[in-house]
Amino acid sequence: MILDVTGLRKSFGQLEVLNGVDLKVRQRELVFIIGPSGSGKSTLLRCCNRLEEPTSGSIRVEGVDIMAPGVDINAVRRRIGMVFQSFNLYPHLDALGNVTLALRRVLRKTRAEAEDIGRRALARVGLAEKAGSYPNELSGGQQQRVAIARALALEPAILMFDEPTSALDPELVGSVLNVMRELRESGMTMVVVSHEMRFARSAADRVIFMDHGRILEEGAPEKLFNRPEHPRIREFIASIEH
Repeated sequence: MILDVTGLRKSFGQLEVLNGVDLKVRQRELVFIIGPSGSGKSTLLRCCNRLEEPTSGSIRVEGVDIMAPGVDINAVRRRIGMVFQSFNLYPHLDALGNVTLALRRVLRKTRAEAEDIGRRALARVGLAEKAGSYPNELSGGQQQRVAIARALALEPAILMFDEPTSALDPELVGSVLNVMRELRESGMTMVVVSHEMRFARSAADRVIFMDHGRILEEGAPEKLFNRPEHPRIREFIASIEH
C-alpha cells in the first residue's frame, strides 16, 4: 500500500472538514475523488503530505507513519508529488529552471545532472521544445504541464492532483488530461481531485465520493456513475451531467 489513511480528522476551529476518513491507495492505482465543493477533497490531499496538519488519525506513505514524532517530513514530501490548481511557477525562471530548482536546491544535484533529469521530465509531458520558455510565454495548459514535469522530476512514489484543470480554458484541458492518461499507462500511482467526470469514467481504477468530510461510497467508475447506492451521489451526478 503506497498510501494508507485511517480515521483522518481535520478541523478549522469549530468547522470539522474531515470526519474520520479512511483511504487506501495501491501501487499503480488511479483513484479519483469527486464530490461537491466544500466536501473536504482538497483538504484530504493536503493532509496527506502535512501541508495541512491533521487534527487526528493516521497517515502512512510507503509504510512510514508521517504523523510520528521526528519523521523527516521533507523526505516524505519528496515521495508525494503535488500538482495544484494554480501552477505556482516562478515567473523569472524558464520552464527548465522551474523543473530543476528543487533538484538542485533540495536533492543537491549538479546543474548538469538536474538539467538532464529536467529535460527528460519536460519531454515526458510533451514540452521538450519549451525548456527555454518563461511562464508568461506559455499557455495555461503548458504551464500546468511544466508543473507536472516539476513534480515528476523528483521521482515521486505517488502524484496528487488538486483540481489540475479548473483554472484552464476548456480547449486547453485536453492536453493536461492526455499527460495524466499517459502517466497512468506508464504505471504512476495517482490520486486526483477533479470535476472532469468523463476522464474519471474512462481512466480511473476507483472513484471515491465525498460529502461533508466523509467518504459516502467508493467503487469502480462504471458502478459509481451508473449504479450508485447512495441517493446523494445519484443527485450529484445528475446535476453535473445535465
